[in-house]
Amino acid sequence: MGVEKARIHQPRVLNEEESWALFCRIAFSSEKEAKPHYELEELGKDIVKKCCGLPLAFKTVGGLLKSKTLSTDVWRRIHNNFHDELATREGESSVMASLQLSYDELPTRLKQCLLCFSIYPEDSVIRAEQLVHWWVGEGFVQGKDSRTAIELAFDYLSELISRCLVEVVKHRGFDGRVYTCKMHDLVRDLTIKIAREESFCSFDEHGKQRPSIQSRRLGFTGEEDVKSLNKKSKLRAFLMMNSSPVSHDKTIPLFRVRSLRVLDFSLNKLENIPIHKLLHWIISLQRLSYLNLRGVASLKELPQLIGELRNLQLLVLNGCNNLQKLPSSITNLQKLNVLDLGYPMMRYLPQGLGRLSNLQELSGFTVPSEADRNGCRLCELQWLSKLKVLRVNINEESDIAEEELTVLSHLKQLKVLSINTEGCEKEEIFRKLDGLSPPPHLEELYLRYYRGVTTPMWMNPKSLRDLHYLCIENGDLQFVHPSFEGGKTITWKVEGLCLKFLARLQVEWDLVQSVMPRIRYVEVSHCYMLKSFPCNTEKLGVWRK
Repeated sequence: MGVEKARIHQPRVLNEEESWALFCRIAFSSEKEAKPHYELEELGKDIVKKCCGLPLAFKTVGGLLKSKTLSTDVWRRIHNNFHDELATREGESSVMASLQLSYDELPTRLKQCLLCFSIYPEDSVIRAEQLVHWWVGEGFVQGKDSRTAIELAFDYLSELISRCLVEVVKHRGFDGRVYTCKMHDLVRDLTIKIAREESFCSFDEHGKQRPSIQSRRLGFTGEEDVKSLNKKSKLRAFLMMNSSPVSHDKTIPLFRVRSLRVLDFSLNKLENIPIHKLLHWIISLQRLSYLNLRGVASLKELPQLIGELRNLQLLVLNGCNNLQKLPSSITNLQKLNVLDLGYPMMRYLPQGLGRLSNLQELSGFTVPSEADRNGCRLCELQWLSKLKVLRVNINEESDIAEEELTVLSHLKQLKVLSINTEGCEKEEIFRKLDGLSPPPHLEELYLRYYRGVTTPMWMNPKSLRDLHYLCIENGDLQFVHPSFEGGKTITWKVEGLCLKFLARLQVEWDLVQSVMPRIRYVEVSHCYMLKSFPCNTEKLGVWRK
């Protein structure tokens, strides 16, 4: 930058006291007292000496030991292995030794998940949802007992973060759920090395992807030579890594591949690829489990043959703003777990959606009008017994029959409900929404563009006894219904609250705190009439207990 040498900051290594303090803060962060007993302290201080004052080494080995029980035998094994790593890897630092040890000590279920990071370009900010869908689509994570594969996959990501192998970039303030993450350059170097050794991906000696017929996974950045791909290719996962224009000539070899299980174009609008040729190729991928066409503007209609993809588990069409309809054959996808349409422009979804008995997440269900005889009615959703996440859109033409008001109460597994009434101003609709019967064990509720004067009558601590997060955004709300306050013996279990763009809402903050005694995280923005709130209500204000 041309500055004087005296103004250049030279990072130093940590001294002995700083090193031990950082190590303890990570390795014992889950304990009530960050003071280990004598034997662990001796082993820990010896490990710290081997880290040579390098913070990344402390973080990774501390994260590794944090995940172990406080057993002297376990710590001694890690200590001895760390010594062996340093002794046998000439020319490598204690950082690389600690990283290698952290990888070696990972449970098998996490190793493949970590190696997936190797295909992302250096310094990439990675969407957690894309990672999770990839892991599920390729079969690295499978549901167990009452936990879905998606839920377990987010747990796996959290575990990699707690071991300091992955860094959080953006997360939800309420509970820390990860939105985006990244990987330190040295950790990425390690994943590339191991991925090459274990044939997880194909890399050259400089860490650049070099796809071949034997390649299993490819992160396409526009620089790779894909001419080697053909019908004999064994590629399982193909993910577009950036938004750079992609020419038809470069991707034509990809259309010869038939072995894909994971196909993700979510970072590219594919403006230069003929959509009909792309779709013709996609419906030939009989093993396909995860398809993401997020934001592909040229997509107007899916072919009827999409119903032949009998192994499809995850279908993401969020942001396809010109998508006008889904084919009726979509109801043949019996293995479908996730159908994400975002906020679709289409008037309705096809009848028969209730046959998708394995569906766990449905985002973008549009309630049809009375005239749309071929549309899936709200009453069909009661057959989706495994549904855990439901996001419903209601517009000016939508029609809800009186007998459909109890449908949601049949969804015993539902944990997340979002109701979006943007563009709807019919009083009749809001009268009926006031009479909904919420599912019994709902944990998260999102209400957007609600035009009612008061909160729905069912939005109370008795009906929503397990709710721990409530988000109300936009709309004309002025007051909370008297039932919102509960009673002397009934209070909310809500811990997180979000109130945004509710310019007319008149409520006392003291009242909110009294009826929500467990509340500990609140986001408020543009709620000018919210009284006595301790943060700025004109801009985004965050309150933490």
